[in-house]
Amino acid sequence: MTRPSKRQRPTRLALLIALLLVGAAGCLSPGADVPYVQTPTDVVTEMLKLAAVKADDVVYDLGSGDGRIVIAAARDFGARGVGIEIDPGLVAYSRELAQKAGVGDRVTFRSDDLLETNLSDATVVTLYLSYSMNLRLRPKLLRELRPGARIVSHDFDMGVDWLPNQTIQVMWRDRMSNVFLWVVPPRS
Repeated sequence: MTRPSKRQRPTRLALLIALLLVGAAGCLSPGADVPYVQTPTDVVTEMLKLAAVKADDVVYDLGSGDGRIVIAAARDFGARGVGIEIDPGLVAYSRELAQKAGVGDRVTFRSDDLLETNLSDATVVTLYLSYSMNLRLRPKLLRELRPGARIVSHDFDMGVDWLPNQTIQVMWRDRMSNVFLWVVPPRS
C-alpha cells in the first residue's frame, strides 16, 4: 500500500469544511429559511433577563429548535411559553424535554410557519433567526404584538430604522454574542 503524497492528502481544514457542510445540510428542515443552531445556555438566560420575564408573561420563541428558551422561561422565571418550530421532530423532542424539566403543563410546542403564527398572546418574543428573517418578521411583530411587548434577538437586529431599546453582549466559551431588546411602541 502506498501512502498518498502530501499534495493528495486532504488538509484538516478541507475535512473540517466538508464535515461542517454535511452537518449544516442536515439541520435545515424542509421549508425552513434558517438552519437550526442552538442558543447557548448563557445567552438564553441573559435574553430572558434582558426581557425582564416574569411569571405573568407569555414567551413565544420563533424557531424554537429544541425548546430551550421556552423551557427556561417556564422553569427559571415561572412564565408560560409557546415554541414555534417548523421541524416536527424538534417539536416532539421539545415536548419530551419540557416534560423532563417538569414544565410540560406551562409550555406548548407547535409545528408551524412562524410567519403564519398569531402572536397576539405574546408579551415576550425571542428570536435567533437571521437579519433577513428579522426584517421579514418586523411588520408582523409590530402589527400583532401589544404596545409594551418585548422582543429579544440573539445576534441579529431589526435594521437601522428600528434601533433596539437596549443591547448587551454575552460572553460564552470564546465567543461574544450581541443580544438586542425592543419594546413595541404605542400605536399612532
